[in-house]
Amino acid sequence: MTIKEAQEAVDQWINTTGVRYFNELTNMTILTEEVGELARIMARTYGEQSFKESDKDRNLEDEMADVLWVLMCLANQTGVDLTQALHKNFEKKNIRDIDRHKNNEKLK
Repeated sequence: MTIKEAQEAVDQWINTTGVRYFNELTNMTILTEEVGELARIMARTYGEQSFKESDKDRNLEDEMADVLWVLMCLANQTGVDLTQALHKNFEKKNIRDIDRHKNNEKLK
């Protein structure tokens, strides 16, 4: 599935099963919540925190997909083509960061 196809699939689901989009501010808040849930798993899996009983059924893949889902909702609502945006972002990084990371002593 391409990013465009995924955006279209999210839109179709929202407009049928989901009835309608939450407003943009609500979705931004939901995105923040989902990123927090992802951060919790990362901190407990790769960081120094231990899992709580309530964390044990959490799934890294599922939390990442939740973040992506809500991001696609926001993109659909605001008219952002994420494929095009990602291409432009690569162009920006390729110009801005052409030597930046190679010259970073911290990365050697």
